[in-house]
Amino acid sequence: MYDAVVRRLLLAHKEKGCLGLTGPLGGALARAVGTLESAGPLVLVAVPSAPAAVRARGHDHAWRLARAAAARLGPHVQAVRLLAPARAVADQSGLDRGERAANLDGALRCLQVRPGTKVVVVDDVVTTGATLVEAARALTAGGAVVAGCAVVAVTRRRQGSEAVATVQRLPGHVLGRGLPEVAGAGAEAGALPQG
Repeated sequence: MYDAVVRRLLLAHKEKGCLGLTGPLGGALARAVGTLESAGPLVLVAVPSAPAAVRARGHDHAWRLARAAAARLGPHVQAVRLLAPARAVADQSGLDRGERAANLDGALRCLQVRPGTKVVVVDDVVTTGATLVEAARALTAGGAVVAGCAVVAVTRRRQGSEAVATVQRLPGHVLGRGLPEVAGAGAEAGALPQG
């Protein structure tokens, strides 16, 4: 089953350190970013992992994917670390949509950014959309202009369609995804129109 394969690839890259997957998964992320309507210079901002998770894994998976995607998209796109944890959060696994949103509220802060910098928030997978919403909030508060969010895949869990709706409620935001659903809310890569 294709969604099981995508899930295994994402987990192998993230948790097992299979860094040979960075290129193909970064390519999928680049396709997702490419579906967003955005002209001119663009900054890809990876959702940061908790420092303890990065130490345990030995790498920051989302940052690797952001850099790989930027390299494929050309000189007008770069990956920049503009988000950092503002406080500790509980492990998201096992939390429902509301609990995830409450857990992440105010959890990220924007590092120094030139006001008006156009950014796309990127991550490997979206479940409920709470992480992307918090990242967009922090970047907007810091002065960036969030052009959208892009992920490699969207989960098929019950929350998958809710995740898309959550991101869509952000003014001007669309969600691009690079691969079909992982266990998501649509079967093709592409931007989801606001509505």
